[in-house]
Amino acid sequence: MKQTKIVALLVLLVTVFSCEKDFLSPELESLVNAEIYYTTEAQLETAAINMYDGIQGVNSTSANDYHSIQVEFYLTEMRSDNTRTKASEGEAAQFENYTISPNNGIVADYYRSFYNVIFRANVVLENLAVASDANRAKFEAEAKFVRAYAYFNLVRLYGDIPLVDRVIGNSDTEISFTRVASTEVYALIIDDLLTAIDGLDNTFRTRASKAAAQALLAKVYLTQGTNYLDAQILCEAVMGSGFSLETNFEDVFYNEQNNEVIFAIGYNPAGVDSQNFSAEWLNAVGRTSGVNYVTNDAKAALDAIGGNRGLDVSYRVDISQPTQNQVRKYIPNGEVDAYAGDDFLISDPTLAGNDWIVLRYADVLLMHVEAIMAGGNSTAVPAALNSFQLVRNRASLTTLVTNITKQELLDERRVELAFENHRLFDLVRFGEAQNVLSAFSTANGYNYTATDLLLPIPQREINLSNGVLTQNPGY
Repeated sequence: MKQTKIVALLVLLVTVFSCEKDFLSPELESLVNAEIYYTTEAQLETAAINMYDGIQGVNSTSANDYHSIQVEFYLTEMRSDNTRTKASEGEAAQFENYTISPNNGIVADYYRSFYNVIFRANVVLENLAVASDANRAKFEAEAKFVRAYAYFNLVRLYGDIPLVDRVIGNSDTEISFTRVASTEVYALIIDDLLTAIDGLDNTFRTRASKAAAQALLAKVYLTQGTNYLDAQILCEAVMGSGFSLETNFEDVFYNEQNNEVIFAIGYNPAGVDSQNFSAEWLNAVGRTSGVNYVTNDAKAALDAIGGNRGLDVSYRVDISQPTQNQVRKYIPNGEVDAYAGDDFLISDPTLAGNDWIVLRYADVLLMHVEAIMAGGNSTAVPAALNSFQLVRNRASLTTLVTNITKQELLDERRVELAFENHRLFDLVRFGEAQNVLSAFSTANGYNYTATDLLLPIPQREINLSNGVLTQNPGY
């Protein structure tokens, strides 16, 4: 992580596991064990930092590593109408054409990676006794934010899932292989985030903060579609916490930890804390033949209503194949001329240092509009108009807005947050996924059906459970 490194002892303690089936309760392979290691607050701090290392994922090609958010775009953007593979080849193409197999390795990677993040958070929570009275609540709040974030991603992608709220052993199969109702998962998420809000401040951008917990809880309430007033209050609390839109849209992504960033996962270039996903999106640069390429549909939306967020900002023309378009928001390690050839400031772009932004202020402003709209088809409430106008003004779209429809808000979220892994979740939350993805699939000869809104439970986990862990419909 950018704020500190993980000490070698903790790497031995937490990140070395014996086999994939143990990702919910890994066995430690060092001479140090969890019962005797966590004896001081300083040691607990390293465990807290290790939660973010888990989200960060490992920059490697090994199928046995945890890649976490480095593969998230496959499960989100590439299952929407925003991105696709360049050549419809390999396992990655299953995401764009809705033919995902329960044996898909990327689906399994993300599932076990985020349960491993949950394990790391639970380790911190199990060892709060070693913290000082002054800092115990902060550690609890931070771990519960991370756990809520992980569960929120998992429940939206996989539906009913196992709920693990403590460190468990390999014999606790009833917990690790029993799917519980999504409502139970959401109850834990909300409870964890309320604790996080009470115990955190806004010190960090790449660790949990009060504003990050407030923004995430607002999104949880909007996803549930039942608590719009509290979502509005939470957004307004963030709006009063000193965050602001960057004047230049590009600076959001290249001036890291800027005033718009609420929560990001930090990376460092060329070292163990680097990432490879931004290189994967470039032609013949990463380890693939090009993934997360921009669809014609997304390009058309950005060209039509994106203002200054379109060409050479959110996307660029593939200079080696001008009929194709690439995501440009995360050019490896630097914002430079889009037509300068190898436009990144690093000798090996697969070792990039771009932070991944999870929550930013523009997202909160648009959620504020959504909360005020409260499931309706439009709003003319001045507070909503003002939030919407701020985002539009930054994009040089300064025509005065007097009314906002649900479709206009969904469209604005698409162009503002393009390729940031929000589009699929937005379509589902707005109740438009079936219509939009069905039409998009038909137009492109894909195979979308309603059951494709959830990913399959990884077949390997079902096999390990001896059939106790059930599969989602359609797989």
